[in-house]
Amino acid sequence: MLKEILQRLVRRKNPHFRWDDSITTGQILSLAWTKGLAWLRAWRLLLYGRVPRMLFLGRGVRFFNLANIHFGRWVQLEDHVFVSALSRRPVMFGDNVRIGAFSRIVAATSFDHVGSYIRIGNNVGIGEFAYLGGGGGLEIGDDCIIGQYLSCHPENHNFGCGDRPIRLQGVTRKGIRIGRNCWIGSKVTILDGVTIGDNCVIAAGAVVTKSMPSDSVIGGVPARVLKHIAPDDQDTMPPPVEEVPAAASG
Repeated sequence: MLKEILQRLVRRKNPHFRWDDSITTGQILSLAWTKGLAWLRAWRLLLYGRVPRMLFLGRGVRFFNLANIHFGRWVQLEDHVFVSALSRRPVMFGDNVRIGAFSRIVAATSFDHVGSYIRIGNNVGIGEFAYLGGGGGLEIGDDCIIGQYLSCHPENHNFGCGDRPIRLQGVTRKGIRIGRNCWIGSKVTILDGVTIGDNCVIAAGAVVTKSMPSDSVIGGVPARVLKHIAPDDQDTMPPPVEEVPAAASG
């Protein structure tokens, strides 16, 4: 009976959810206790004049410039996530977003050059230890599933002037856009100016330095298109492909 009640509650945000047959009542109670505490933690936002809408916060979650952060429904920020919204436009979480523990979502780190924005769509899950920058703007489309240690850097340092420290030469910002329904493996790095099309798969460990078309399997260092995905393609994600410069291979 308890399983059925909680299953109906979970289906309010995930209509296809069904408990695995091996899950015990004790495990469900432990999960309910953990999620209940996370829901209660979110109510501390009332101290800042915000009313949480089905927001769940893990232990040690921190915010900077909370007024510039917008939450959808059923957002989960796991333990020790940090969100800094030092940006011209808001940091936005869509509905049913989960951010893994120890992740950092940082629109900018400099008060003399604030960031653009960060926008995470609906039904997006991001693994632990992600770093999402927002200098030139970052957009992640709906229904993306993303492994641990994702790193997005929508900003580059200028370095052409040899007689000045790089830190004093300013930055360029173009932004990063990740399309809808992408599967991104663990330890992927995406650099400034990159647009990734819809329905893409990016292999673990890839370093994406240029834009990629929709319906592509992507991998390597630097990343390239490994194959195109047909509508009925059921292949799993390939292993990462590393390209070793000729000067280093010998």
